[in-house]
Amino acid sequence: MMNFAIVGCGFIAKKHATSIDNIEGAKLVAVCDKVPELMLPYVEQYGVKEYEDFETMLKIEDIDIVNICTPSGSHATLAELAAKYGKHVIVEKPIAMSSEQSTRIIQAARANDVKLAVVHPNRFRPVAIKLKAILEANLLGKISHALCIVNWNRGQEYYNQATWRGTKEFDGGVLMNQAIHNLDLLLWFLGKPSKVVSMEATRLREIEAEDVSTGIITFESGVLATVQASTTAYAKNFEESITIFGEKGTVKIGGTNALYFEYLDIEGINTEKLKEWKGIVKSDPWGTPGHEQIIKDMVQAIKENRSPAITGEDGLAVLNLVELFYESAKENRIITLA
Repeated sequence: MMNFAIVGCGFIAKKHATSIDNIEGAKLVAVCDKVPELMLPYVEQYGVKEYEDFETMLKIEDIDIVNICTPSGSHATLAELAAKYGKHVIVEKPIAMSSEQSTRIIQAARANDVKLAVVHPNRFRPVAIKLKAILEANLLGKISHALCIVNWNRGQEYYNQATWRGTKEFDGGVLMNQAIHNLDLLLWFLGKPSKVVSMEATRLREIEAEDVSTGIITFESGVLATVQASTTAYAKNFEESITIFGEKGTVKIGGTNALYFEYLDIEGINTEKLKEWKGIVKSDPWGTPGHEQIIKDMVQAIKENRSPAITGEDGLAVLNLVELFYESAKENRIITLA
C-alpha cells in the first residue's frame, strides 16, 4: 500500500483525491492547507488527518508520495521539502514558475533518491496517444508545419477567486496556466525547439500576466509551429486544437478540449480505417483520466524502480519553452537556443 498526502486543497486537489481512491494499492492518509475549512471535505469523505503545517505533516505521517496542488509559485519550496523528508513527489503543472525553481526541484529529487512526476495529463487522452503513434510510425512523412490553438474563456470572476491568480509570481497567464498543456504536447509530438518568437498582451482581463499570446516555434527538425492562445474568448471555451501537416497527410485533433479527430487524411490509409480510428476515439474521448494514470504510474515506477512517465525534466522542458515565449515578447526579438 502506498500512502499519499495532498498539500493544497483547492479545486485541482479533488481530482487527485478521486484518482488516489480509484487506484488499487493507493491510500490518501493526510491533507495539508493553511485554510482549515478547505480540508474538511477530505476529512469527512476519506477519513484523513489534517495539517495546517506542511513540515509537521511530513514529520508525523507515514507518507510515501506527496501530491503538490498549491499555487504554482509555491511548488519549488514544498517539493524540495518533501524530497528532503524522503517522499516521492507528484507536482501539478507547471512544475514551477521558473527554470531555476524547476532545476531546484529536480536536483532535490535526485539528491534524496526520490521519484518526481509532473502532471501533464493531456498526454493520456486517447486522441493524443493515437496521434503520437501515427507520428512514431512516420505515417505523415516529413512534417511541414503545425498549428496549436487554445482560445478559452476565463472571465474576470475566475481570476478574482484568489489574489494569486493571474500574477506573474504565483500563477502566470494563458501560456503558463492554460496553454502549457498544449505546448507540452507539441514537444512530445515534434521534439526540441531551436528558435522562438512571440508577442503577447493583456487585453481584457484585469491581471498582471498575459491573457492573449501568439508565437512561432522552429523545431530542430525544421518544423514550424504557430501557437495562438487566449483566455478572452466570448463567452465560453471556443477551441483547443493541434493540427499537424505532413507530406503524406494532415491530422487535426480538436473541439473545445482537443478530444477528437476533427480532420484525418493520410496517404495509404483507406477511408474505413480512418473512420474506425475516429470512432474509437469518439466512443471514449477522455479515457481513463490523466490524473489517475499519472498517479497510478508513479506507484508502478516506485515498485519497478524506474522513472515516471512524465518526469521533472519533461516539466522543465515545457517550462523553458514558456519562458522563451515571455523573453521573446519582452525583448521583441527572435530567441535562438544554444
